[in-house]
Amino acid sequence: MAGRIPQGFIDELLIRADIVEVIDARVPLTKGGKDFKARCPFHDEKTPSFTVSPDKQFYHCFGCQANGNAIGFLMEYEHMSFPEAVEELANHVGIPVPKEVVAGGRQFEDQQDLLDILQEAATHYQRQLRDHPQAQAAVDYLKGRGLSGEVAARFDFGFAPDGWDNLLRGLGTDDVRRKHLQRAGLLVAKDGGGYYDRFRNRIMFPIHDHRGRIVGFGGRVIGEGEPKYLNSPETPLFHKGREMYGLFLGRDAIRREQRVFVVEGYMDVVALAQHGVDFAVATLGTATTRDHLDRLFRFTSDVVFCFDGDPAGLQAAWRALEIALPTLDEGRQASFLFLPEGEDPDSVIRREGAEAFLARQVESLPDYFFRNLHDRADVRRLDGRARMVELASPLLSKIPEGPFRQMMRDRLAEISGLEPQKLPRLGLATTNKVSPKSANRPRAELKKPPSLVRTAVALLLRDPSLAKQVKDPEAIVRLDLPGTTLLAAMLDILKIDPELNMAALIERFRDSEHRTHLEKLAVWTHPVLEQDAAAEFQGTLGQLEKAGREQRTDRLLYKERAKGLNQAEKAELGRLLAETGRSDGVTPTS
Repeated sequence: MAGRIPQGFIDELLIRADIVEVIDARVPLTKGGKDFKARCPFHDEKTPSFTVSPDKQFYHCFGCQANGNAIGFLMEYEHMSFPEAVEELANHVGIPVPKEVVAGGRQFEDQQDLLDILQEAATHYQRQLRDHPQAQAAVDYLKGRGLSGEVAARFDFGFAPDGWDNLLRGLGTDDVRRKHLQRAGLLVAKDGGGYYDRFRNRIMFPIHDHRGRIVGFGGRVIGEGEPKYLNSPETPLFHKGREMYGLFLGRDAIRREQRVFVVEGYMDVVALAQHGVDFAVATLGTATTRDHLDRLFRFTSDVVFCFDGDPAGLQAAWRALEIALPTLDEGRQASFLFLPEGEDPDSVIRREGAEAFLARQVESLPDYFFRNLHDRADVRRLDGRARMVELASPLLSKIPEGPFRQMMRDRLAEISGLEPQKLPRLGLATTNKVSPKSANRPRAELKKPPSLVRTAVALLLRDPSLAKQVKDPEAIVRLDLPGTTLLAAMLDILKIDPELNMAALIERFRDSEHRTHLEKLAVWTHPVLEQDAAAEFQGTLGQLEKAGREQRTDRLLYKERAKGLNQAEKAELGRLLAETGRSDGVTPTS
């Protein structure tokens, strides 16, 4: 069960954090007037349309309509969950995340509990590698692979002894800790009750996320046994489709070399690092995913996939190519290094050394693309060239609009013998990195006069302190106008927490139907918003009060004609008619 973070802490965090600092650390910003600008990290563009407002503590892209506060940015850009984004922002500000306690005094289990138990497990496994009587077999294996003590320490190797309960006895000292160990993927629940160790008789490889936290493990069996490599299962912290082994440790080298090797196994990453090639990462028992590539392209524009030359390796390479196509824009490129059949990066670099390994010929993605299709379609035949066009066109449609897509299309025309204008029309490419929440938003709003409630909400967003002007919030609730429910909810929140800024106020509606509307109003432009906010808000309140009187008058007049009024209602109607200057042909009797 996920831990609850007190709302007051989230409010305080968004008040204290500076969204400009948070985003600038990830996407370099430049000053543009009172705001900051950049090319949007969530879609492809040539001219910056991504703005960050220090006054609003809010970001917005006028191209893809992505927007939000600092928490939302971390969730979208770093692919974090809400609790992870809050924790990251709290670490940036320098304040600890509190836990909310439930009835009975039992704390909710949260991600930090799992992170702590995983770190304890890593320390436990490292200790077993040093001290356990069975550890010599693991040490001999590592030495036999040519690995030094230094590289073993750098990657925090450990050892899980043979047996069903070594970790269970070492760390599972009470029911709560045993439950944490299970949720972290380290223990397996028995059908009849109790637990047993998931990893047994294996060399242990801690898996770090992009922040350096241990989120899972991989285990290589010692001697014979299946599976040879065993990963942690999917957990609240560990997702195979997002994490890569070696990325955290290799991130500086990747930036330095401006390229990254993507290999298939832990030992490939470690062996390459042993020989000085410390800019390699491995996927974790799964094919390369879009999330993997999006993360890698934040560090470098050059990704080299390194696969065995056997049929399985070639199949994996083609899957990687298909995943890579939608990401290839803005100078990004992908290449393939195919090793002799039966070889892997570990065996090749141990035999040849780093210099020869790095000197091996890589094949660019375009060359591999057309070579593969050439093997599947006999271009010496007319129908073979037609088949190549049919095979290539849907794949080329995945490439973002731009020079690379056009050049791939031109090359297809050259190979097929068709004039470029006679090739099938390519579909609309999937734009790169569009945030899911912004995919269906309209690109522009129709111009229309703002309603009173829309104006009031927009003004209140820009300056939440204006809520102090509202003397009778109940009158807002009684109004029968679109948006009054939202306006009343905002006033209720600000009555209790008047110091909220715009970012914190919108955050209160994260799980509400009103959130999208508020995010649009946060970047809404209209002349009324450029005036004296306090005066405009006061004037809007006055018009809303007048609208409320008109509505109440209409209701009473209708009731008078339908079935009559009681004495109190007659008195109220008389007062309202006098205030509004209306008679409507009715003179209520007292």
